[in-house]
Parts: sequence; C-alpha cells; structure tokens
Amino acid sequence: MKFFNKLFGSYSDREIKRIISTVDKIEELDAKMTSLTDEELKAKTEEFKTRLNNGETLDDVLPEAFAAVREASWRVLNMKHFRVQLIGGIILHQGRITEMRTGEGKTLVATLPSYLNALTGKGVHIVTVNDYLAKRDRDEMGRIHEFLGLSVGVIIHDLDQTQRQEAYNSDITYGTNNEFGFDYLRDNMVVYKEERVQRKLNFVVVDEVDSILIDEARTPLIISGEGEKSTDFYKVADYFVKGLVKEEDYTIDEKASAVIMSDVGIDKAEKYFHLENYTDAENMNVQHHVVQALKANYIMRKDKDYMDKDGEVIIVDEFTGRLMEGRRYSDGLHQAIEAKEGVKIEKESKTLATITFQNYFRMYNKLSGMTGTALTEENEFREIYGLDVLVIPTNRPLARVDNADLVYKTVKGKYKAIVDEIVETYKIKQPVLVGTVSIEKSELLSEMLKRRGIPHQVLNAKYHEKEADIISHAGALGMVTIATNMAGRGTDIKLEDGVVEVGGLKIIGTERHESRRIDNQLRGRSGRQGDVGSSRFYISLEDDLMRIFGSERLQGVVEKLGLTDEDAIESKMVSGAIESAQKKVEGNNFDIRKNVVQYDDVMNQQREIIYRQRTEVLQGENIKDQVEEMIKDVVLTAVESHITGIEESFDEELVKLINFLEQIYLPKGIVSIEELGKTSNEEIKTTLLDIAVKMYAEKEEHFGEEQMREVERVILLRVVDSKWMDHIDDMEHLKQGIGLRAYKQQDPSQAYQMEGSDMFAEMIENIKTETVKYLFHVQIEKAPEREMVAKITSTNHDDSAKKEPNKKEVKPGRNDDCSCGSGKKYKNCCGRG
Repeated sequence: MKFFNKLFGSYSDREIKRIISTVDKIEELDAKMTSLTDEELKAKTEEFKTRLNNGETLDDVLPEAFAAVREASWRVLNMKHFRVQLIGGIILHQGRITEMRTGEGKTLVATLPSYLNALTGKGVHIVTVNDYLAKRDRDEMGRIHEFLGLSVGVIIHDLDQTQRQEAYNSDITYGTNNEFGFDYLRDNMVVYKEERVQRKLNFVVVDEVDSILIDEARTPLIISGEGEKSTDFYKVADYFVKGLVKEEDYTIDEKASAVIMSDVGIDKAEKYFHLENYTDAENMNVQHHVVQALKANYIMRKDKDYMDKDGEVIIVDEFTGRLMEGRRYSDGLHQAIEAKEGVKIEKESKTLATITFQNYFRMYNKLSGMTGTALTEENEFREIYGLDVLVIPTNRPLARVDNADLVYKTVKGKYKAIVDEIVETYKIKQPVLVGTVSIEKSELLSEMLKRRGIPHQVLNAKYHEKEADIISHAGALGMVTIATNMAGRGTDIKLEDGVVEVGGLKIIGTERHESRRIDNQLRGRSGRQGDVGSSRFYISLEDDLMRIFGSERLQGVVEKLGLTDEDAIESKMVSGAIESAQKKVEGNNFDIRKNVVQYDDVMNQQREIIYRQRTEVLQGENIKDQVEEMIKDVVLTAVESHITGIEESFDEELVKLINFLEQIYLPKGIVSIEELGKTSNEEIKTTLLDIAVKMYAEKEEHFGEEQMREVERVILLRVVDSKWMDHIDDMEHLKQGIGLRAYKQQDPSQAYQMEGSDMFAEMIENIKTETVKYLFHVQIEKAPEREMVAKITSTNHDDSAKKEPNKKEVKPGRNDDCSCGSGKKYKNCCGRG
C-alpha cells in the first residue's frame, strides 16, 4: 500500500488534485474583489442569489462566492484564507470530512461553505462541542457573514422559544450538537406548529467531527418527563377491579382479549373514582388504568402468559414457552400485572423522546465535518455516515519533533520520570502541556508538582471561558499546564515571545489513550502553523491499556532486561505493541457504536412514521379521510377477530362482538342481534360500518366541520403521543433483555428488529382503536384542548437534571394534573372546595 501511495499519491492527494483548478480560479479573482468598494462587495450576495434563482448551481458560483468571503474576511478580521483553507472549504461544500492539523484555522475554513450554502435560503448549521465555542465563533466568524448581508444566529442552552426561532431562521446558525438534537426532538413533541423552532435540516458543518460523531455517538439524546402519572394508580385500579362481579359488572371477550364493563360496572366506576361520566374523553387516564387492570386480572394468566420470578413479572413466549427476559407488555399492561401480583411496579414511561447522534445527523441533506484527527476512524465515517475523509496538507511544513515513547515497568517509576522532566524543562522556561486521561490523574500529578515547588495550572474538560483563556496562554514562557485530553479543545495555543528560542511548546502524554486519535490530538496542540515544538508519551506496563491489551511477549522482554522502576526503554517493538493494542480497542469501540446504530435504526424507521404523522396533524392538514379509514379498520378487524365461521358458536360470538363495539362507538340497543344473526359476515360488516359512518356524520353536524377537524387533530395527537411514549419505553426494555437471546441461539439484533416491528404494529392498532373510541365519546360541550401528554422535566445532557431537587413542596396550579394520579385536573380533584 505504501509503495502504491508513493507511485500514485494517497487517496487524499488524488482527490485534492481534482479541485486545485477551482482553488486557482478563486485566487485569480483576488484582484477583482480587492478593487470593489464595501458596498459593491456586499452587493455580491444578492447577485449570487439572483444567479441561483436563474438556474445556476452552487458549484457555478463557488469560485466567486469563496473569493468574496476571502476579501470580506480580510476587511473585517484582517485574515485572508490560505490556499489549504480554500481546499478545505471546497471539500466541506462537497459533503466530506477535512482533516486539518491543529492551528490550521478550521474555524475560518467553515465560513466559506457556510456562506455559499446559505445563499439558497434554506439555512446552514455549524456545530461545535460547547456553548462557549459556539458563541465565540458566532461573534467572530459571524462578522464576515453579516458584513456580506447574511443573518447569523447562535443556539445556546438558556434561550427561550422565541430566541431559538429567531436563531434558526437566520441564514447561518452556530450551536452545539446537544442543542440541535434536543430541539429536533422537542419540535416533534409540540402541539401547535407555531411552537416549532427548527426549519428542515439542510446543510451542516460539524467542527471537531470525530468528537461529536464518534466519541459522543455511544450515548443517545434522551428527553425525560413525568410519564403516565404515579404508579400508585395501578394499585388503585387493581383494587377496584378485584371487587367486581363477573357477568354482573363485566364480561370476558377472549377473541378481542378484552374485558367489557357492563352499565352496572360503569356505575360502580363512576362512584368509586368520583366521576360524572366515565366514558368522557377527559377521563382517558382512569379508563386506561381500569381497562388494563381488568385485562391483567381476568385475561392474563400466571404461569401461562407470564411468570412471577423473584418478584419480577416476566413474559412467557406463547409459541415456545420460553421466558422473554427484558420484554414488557405495552400500554401499561405490564404495570397492571405487577399491581395484580403485588410486586414492585416499575415506573411508567419516563423517556418522552430519544434519538442517537448518528440518526440525527444523517437527516441533513448534506453533512460535512472537520477535525485535526479523523483518518484513524475513516472506515466508521464511511460505513455509518457515508462520509469520506481527506487529509489537507499543512500551510507550512511541520517542525514539531515527535519523540519515541518511553516505557517504564511501573506507574510509580513513570510519574517520577514525568515530574523530573517537567522540573528540568521549567528551569529553561520552556512551556509544557501535560495531557492526562482523567481528572484523578491530573490531580495526582498536580500534587507531585506542588511538592517540587513548580507553579502550574490544572484544567479539566468543563468547557468554560476561563478554561479557553488558560489554554490559549499555555504557550507562554515558564507556563506548565496539566489538562485532561479533551480540555480546551477548539482553542489555539499561540507561542508568546521568546518561546521559539527555548524549543517551542513541549507536549507530555502521561499514558496512551485507547484511541490513537486522542493521542494525535494531544500531540497536535504543539507545532501549529510551522512552529517548533516536541512531544513524547510516557508509558508503564501497569497502565490500563498495556495491562488489558498489551502482549505477554512485551512483558517477557521487559522481564528479561531486568528493568528497575526508574529504567526506561525505547523500541519499535514497544511502539508496535502499543499501536496494536489501540487498534484492538478502537475496533471494539466501533462495534459498540455500530450496535447502537443497528438498534436505533429499527426505532428510527418507526420514529419517522410517527413524526411524519404528527407533522401532518400540526400543519393543520385535513385528516378526515384518515379518521374514516381508521373507523373502517376498527370495525372490520373487530368483525374478523370475533366471527370465526363456526356455526355452533356464532350466536355467542355475535353477542361478544356487539358488546365489544358498544365500548367503542355502538349505542346500546341500536342493532337487533337476532336480525343481524340472519345475515352473512359481509352484511354484518356493512351494517356495522354504515352505523359508524352515519353516527360520525351526525357528530360532525353537531360540532360543525371546522371544529370537528380540530377535535380529530387534538385526539389523534394526544393518543399518538401517549402510545409512542409507552412504545419507546417498551422498546428500551426489549433492548435491555434482548442480549440474553444470544444464549438461545437467536441473533439479538434480528430478534429486536422482528419483535420491535410486531410491537410497533400492535401500537398502530391501539392508536386506531383508541382514537376512534375517543372521537365517538367526545362531548360537544367539552371539546378537548391541545396539551402535551407529559411535561418535560430534564434531558440527559441538562444541568438542571443534576441539581438537588427542591425539598419544599410546591402546590400544583389549578389546571395542572392532580398528583394523586386520577388523570383529572387539580381544580376538579384534590383542589376542590
């Protein structure tokens, strides 16, 4: 491979050659742009937009657009893009990753493709790793775009909805990966389209792309909320249904796996729960709990459908009889069974929405990224994101000296050598940046330096302004800075006067990271823009990486040499063993992230269907046709599941069918079972469907067409959100238990896909049935209003989630849901009187 690269150049070399002619064109336009007045240069933006509207492509206007940005940058920031930065800008515009060494000005590179793509008016997002960098880049780089007449916004943590909408409606928006991802999820939870903040995802430039798309990709974004009220209400409902009398208060419909409440039973429920009308849409929560308690007690059978194993309810596979660890019945049925059996009731859904970074960023029309280190993860970028990595040459030749690793027998010997090296370096005032893999190790090293009287700064990856300020001065004479590997990322270390003469910035790595890329990032803090500098890693055979993944052969060599604690060895074999260990870990981590994507891909297809449905409802689209289709599906499915065609049981089946449909839409006594019994299955379907269609038309007449359409939207939104929230929870339980299937010769991811699809289909049927039921029971004088089914309480990247809860009890507002779990508003429940 090396011979091939020498002969023909690397893949990056060959790809860069293709765009050199475009770079030449940009540079040739320099004199033309310099001759323009400020007003003439600004007017170029409208000219480019007009050309695009007249049929030219972004590639057509690229040379002039880049040349205009280059000139604006010079006038505003006194910086003109180097040739290598122009190459980087073109690669980003093509939807690829540029690997550019630290200090090569990646932040300035992003101004080129972001300006060009913003000309379409569809919006551009520039993603950074923290709020400080997002705001800094917007304030500095945004000046170039504003000079050229584009609007620039920033999304940071504490913005309200109006501020977010304004920022997203800007031509170019800076922000963090977390904020962009959470806003997408929140937009798919709102109940009015006016509450959404994001536009359609168009073009994104991800700064520190390896950190965001690789390092953070193991943890999905999760929005949490109050879920389906208190689990205590399952106990209340369970207690109620255990006191009901069969045939008098309820009948069992095994065909539909349902228990039907009689009028007597409904009267008892109204008295027990203090309700005026049990079937009213506003009592949805009470009905939900009672229905599931009835099913748990009178349909689900212990040791057939489920087992109580050590206080945990586990489903029994109806086909194989095996225990299905991790799988939970959906829609609150599992909690109802837990209440029935008197075991601990697991909390109802707390996850309201979730997505992985992989699936969020793959939704953009065009994805690109830049970093100092991406090539080691090239396969992952290509396989997961469809991105290729191009290495851009440095603007000036690299002058940093990367010394061979020093390997010690023990950690103690290694740290003594590191401290000795820092002390010697401090004597000549050469600045040192020491990289550690953890906060704990930073503090240990700090203590050792204090004992030797060496003044120093300690930085942890907390991401704030002070940290960026400290790291930017790490290149001053006599400065010693200890930092965790990620600290200060995105901030340049500039060499101050007199530092070049003492050898530039010295980098000391206290151990090899499990990823070669993180080691390369640390090295890359020195030697920016052709500066002198040096780097060296100190390793011990007791380091985690060497202990777990290092070869026994290496251990044997060290033993034979008879090294003491203070001796060190340098050898190619050692370096090779270290790299081999790192490759093992990198491969392992890739498999973990790939696994995350495989599982989320199942959820992603389902999420897209649900979010598309929600968007249609939010946009105010007329969903009458959908509702009529649902009514038809519910009626026909009910008939097909009840009427088996066995003559002996026909009468009994028909009675159960009518009882079942009376729970959904049929008024009691509207059909004569005797008359219906004389007809065929098809005629039964037609009769029952005609009644439903006629009744629905009458309801629309009473409500009025416009109000009926809104009622449909409100109820569908509420049911979809409620069921989707439960489904997310059920899928998470399934995923947690699915790994155990490997012991049963089942492929876990395949089992997850198949069972997840079955659960989704079941959820869709539940959505249809419940939507139809509530539409037929909604009262004209009490038309429901749009409201979220659960309040957002926190996210898994939210500072508020980590704060101590307020111990003082807060009285709920009159329109808040009552905390007793009844599902009623506080003013109509415990707040009465």
